[in-house]
Amino acid sequence: MATEIQRQCETIEECYEFTLSYAARGVSGEDAGDAGRQLRDYLTQAATAMRGLARSYAETIEQEQLAPAEKYQAFFAVLKRDAENAVAAVDLVLAQATIGSQLIDNLNASIHLRALLADLFLVTEILEVRQTKAVAAADGAAGSP
Repeated sequence: MATEIQRQCETIEECYEFTLSYAARGVSGEDAGDAGRQLRDYLTQAATAMRGLARSYAETIEQEQLAPAEKYQAFFAVLKRDAENAVAAVDLVLAQATIGSQLIDNLNASIHLRALLADLFLVTEILEVRQTKAVAAADGAAGSP
């Protein structure tokens, strides 16, 4: 399950990276062309990933038996709230007929999106460290006579 939440995190982070480059282009939205279509695709995929984060995180806590469970559960409430807030902002942007660079710049500056990104960086770092330790332990066990 850790891979599912990692995929969702990557989708959201890739969208953010694309939106940064889109915002820097200075397009009005009317002249966005292929970049505008790509932007909508990235935002749609990110919104889908945001909607699935809470489920994936809850399943990861359970399946990986992360402890102390109460600490992970407390952060679950934060992640869920931040994902809901960020997806509301993304959905609002997607509802616009045209999406210019300034609108995307404002989305990128949104505290809701930034909070979610910070949450994701925290979660992915924790999962990567846990996976590295698990691989090292498995390699050590495999190398033991």
